[in-house]
Amino acid sequence: MKFDTPATTNPIDQLKVVGKPTARIDGPRKVTGTAPYAYERHDVVANQAYGYPVCSTIPKGRIVSIDTSAARNAPGVLAVVTGKNAGTLAKGNFNTAHLLAVTDVQHYHQAVALVVAETFEQARAAAQLVKVDYARAQGRFDLAAAKASATMPKSDPDTGAGDFEANFPSAPVQLDVTYTTPDQSHVMMEPHASIAAWQGDALTLWTSNQMINWGKQDMARTLGIPADKVRLDSPFIGGGFGSKLFLRSDALLAALGARAAKRPVKVALPRPLSLNNTTHRPATIQRIRIGCGNDGRISAIAHESWSGDLPGGGPEVATQQTRWLYAGEHRKCALRLAELDLPEGNAMRAPGEAPGMMALEAAVDEMAEKLAMDPVEFRILNDTQVDPEKPERPFSQRQLVQCLKTGADKFGWAKRNAKPAQVRDGRWWVGMGVAAAYRNNLVMKSGARIRLTPQGRIVVETDMTDIGTGTYTIIAQTAAEMMGVPLDRVDVRLGDSSFPVSAGSGGQWGANSSTAGVYAACVKLRDTVATKLGLDPARAQFIDGHVVNAGKDIPLVQAAHDGELVAEDTIEFGDLQKKFQQATFGAHFVEVGVDAYTAEIRIRRMLAVCAAGRILNPTSARSQVIGAMVMGAGAALMEELAVDKRLGFFVNHDLAGYEVPVHADIPHQEVIFLDETDPISSPMKAKGVGELGICGVGGAIANAVYNASGVRVREYPITLDKLIEKLPLRV
Repeated sequence: MKFDTPATTNPIDQLKVVGKPTARIDGPRKVTGTAPYAYERHDVVANQAYGYPVCSTIPKGRIVSIDTSAARNAPGVLAVVTGKNAGTLAKGNFNTAHLLAVTDVQHYHQAVALVVAETFEQARAAAQLVKVDYARAQGRFDLAAAKASATMPKSDPDTGAGDFEANFPSAPVQLDVTYTTPDQSHVMMEPHASIAAWQGDALTLWTSNQMINWGKQDMARTLGIPADKVRLDSPFIGGGFGSKLFLRSDALLAALGARAAKRPVKVALPRPLSLNNTTHRPATIQRIRIGCGNDGRISAIAHESWSGDLPGGGPEVATQQTRWLYAGEHRKCALRLAELDLPEGNAMRAPGEAPGMMALEAAVDEMAEKLAMDPVEFRILNDTQVDPEKPERPFSQRQLVQCLKTGADKFGWAKRNAKPAQVRDGRWWVGMGVAAAYRNNLVMKSGARIRLTPQGRIVVETDMTDIGTGTYTIIAQTAAEMMGVPLDRVDVRLGDSSFPVSAGSGGQWGANSSTAGVYAACVKLRDTVATKLGLDPARAQFIDGHVVNAGKDIPLVQAAHDGELVAEDTIEFGDLQKKFQQATFGAHFVEVGVDAYTAEIRIRRMLAVCAAGRILNPTSARSQVIGAMVMGAGAALMEELAVDKRLGFFVNHDLAGYEVPVHADIPHQEVIFLDETDPISSPMKAKGVGELGICGVGGAIANAVYNASGVRVREYPITLDKLIEKLPLRV
C-alpha cells in the first residue's frame, strides 16, 4: 500500500480500541518472568555451550601475538576463536568489521577472542588464560584537543538560509555561548546477549536486537553468506535505547563460537565490558549564537557542534532541531567531526536532539534574560509554521505554542520569580525552568502479515520489535480496530526475521510506521474476507466480530470456515518527507531545589506537554514520556562516561560508577497529550513519542537550576561542585 495523501474514510477513526488506555498485553508474561529474553532461551536449542569474550586492554595499537594454548587446555573448553581463525569477516552496512579485532585494535575493550566452554564459569576462567601481546600506538581521546582538526562530515553538510555571518554582528542584542555535553551510555537493564546455532550452512540467532532486518542483512554480509541463510529471533528486548539498533559483538561472537565449537553457543556481554565494547552517545562541544532585535524577534541564529568518533564513523547531529525550531531569517547550522580512538559513538535515545536541546534551550533562556523577556513568551514570539530553511515546505502539524501555553498554565508559571536566587524554602533555593521539546517524525516502510484462523482469531506477524515500549499492545489494538474484533481475539507475533520486514524500533518511527504496516495488511484482509463472503469490499463494515453490508450480517469466522485466510502488505510513504516537515513538539516545565549549604540539586516537579499526533495508547505513551524525562534528568544532573584521556577508555564502565537516576531522584511527573491527529503522517494519524520526552528536559532543568541559584552552568552534567563556590551567601 502506498500512502502519500491523507487518509479519508478510515476504519481506524472508529476509535473503539485504538486510542484507549490499555494495559500491555505482554505485561503478565513480563511480571511473572515467563517472557523469554535472549540469554534465557534455554529451550530453543539443545546442548548450549557458553562463550566468554576476551577484550583488548589497550585503546589503540596492534596485536603482536595471542597465546591461546593454556585456555584451550583448560577444563571444559570447546573452542577459542580469534581474528586469525574466525575466517574472513567483511564490513557490513553498520561498521561491523571492528566487532572482532584481527590485527589492529581500534578501541579499549574491543573483542579480540572468545572462549567457548561447557559452563559459563569454565569459559570465564579460561578467558583469563588467554595471553595477548600488543604494540601500543598513540591515540586521540580528548574531544577538546581534537576540535581544531575536526572536519565537516560528508553525510552532514552545513545548512542554513540568508547570511548569518553578515547579519549577526549588526543585531541589537547578541548572545554567543558554548555548552558541552559528555559521553553517555545506554545502560539498559538487559545486556547484549545472543544464542547462536548452525544447522548445516544456516545460522539462527536468538538475540536482543531492535532492527531485525538490519541485523540479519549485516550478519549475512559480515560472514559472507546469503541473507536467506540467516534467521534472527528477538520477541522480547529488555531495553535498547539505540544500543541494539545494529549488530553487536555478542551476536557475531556467538555465531563464530558456534561454528568453531560445532555446538550452539550463548554469549552475554558482562556489564563491565559492555560500556567500552558497545556504542555510546558521543560528547559534544556546542557554540550557539543568537541575534535579536529589541522587540525579541530572532534575526540571526547559528548552532555549531563538534563531536568525535572512530575513523569512518559519524557525528552527533546536535544541530538538527535548530534548523526547524525557531524562526529567523539568517541561519547557519554546522557539524564538525573529529577522529577519536574511543569506543564507537552512535545512536542513543533521540540522537542529536537530546544533547542539542540541552544547549539550545539553555541558550534561548539566556537570550530571553538579555531581552528582559519571559522565556515562554520569547519562544512563542519566535514560533514558525514553515521550515525556516525552506519556507515553501510547511509543517504537517505544529502545536508548539499550544504546548507552551498549556504547560505554563498547568504548572503555575505565572508564579515564577524572574530574578534568580529569590525564592527560599527552608534551606533550599527554589526555581522553575522551561524548555521547548522537538523531535523529528520519521516514517519507515513497514510490512505485516495478517491471518484469520478457522477459530475466528486474528494473528499478526511482523518482524517489528518491542523494546519495552508497548508494541505488542498497539499492534493488537490496530488489528482489533481494523477487523472489528475484541482485543483478546488478537495474537501478535514479533521479532522473527521470517516475518514481513517492518520499520523496527528506532528513531521514534516504530509505533506509527509498524501500526501503519499492520493497517495496510488488514485493509487487504478485509477485502479478501468481504469478497469471500460475497460482499462489497468498499462498503463492508467489520463490527463486533461480524461483517455487515447491504442488510447482511455475517460472522467474520465464516470467511475462514474452509481454511485460514492470509493477507500481507507493506506501507510505503512516497515523498511525504519532501512535501512536509514532520515533527513532534512539546514543552517541559521543571521545578528544582538547590541546597543553600551543600549545592545538592533536587527535582521537585516535572511536567511534559506533548503534541505527537494521535496517541495510540495513552497508558504506554505516558510511560514512554516519563521514562524519557527520567533519562533527561540523568543527563542533566549525573550521567557522564568519564574519559581517561591518557589511557583512552571510559573509567566508570559499570553501574557502580556510571550514575543514573533512582526512585529517590525523581518526584511527581505529569504528562499532558494535546488532542491532535496528523493525517499527513500515516493512515494511523499518529507520530512518534518515545524520544520526544527526553528532548529539552535537560535544558529545562538547567534553566530551573539557574533560576533557583543564580549560577549558570554550561558544562553538563550539572553537579554540585560546579555550583557550590558560586552560590549566594548561605544565610
